Amino acid sequence: MAPRAAAVDGALQALSDSTRRRVLARVRDRPLAVGEIALQLGISQQIVSHHLRVLRTAGLVTERRERTRHLFVVRTDGLAAVRDFLDGFWPAHLEGLKRSAEAEARRHGRNHG
Repeated sequence: MAPRAAAVDGALQALSDSTRRRVLARVRDRPLAVGEIALQLGISQQIVSHHLRVLRTAGLVTERRERTRHLFVVRTDGLAAVRDFLDGFWPAHLEGLKRSAEAEARRHGRNHG
């Protein structure tokens, strides 16, 4: 499997869990420690640590130390593979919508012409 495809697969698998998406949303704007995330989400630090480990393995968060604290924050480059994958659908989708709208306009024009 190509590295980019593996990155997409890993990220999508990690994002398939609603708790991981909630954890990821918490560290979107600023670095947080496990305890802060756990408190905000109302779940145990052990559960948060597990989900952060999965997110880190998938390349979606990064960890840094600040004295004795471990802070986690989103890796925007980790999300880039998923964004690129999803963006690939838009040109085809928009072209399909255009063809459908044009066909509908032709049908509409014939019925009222």
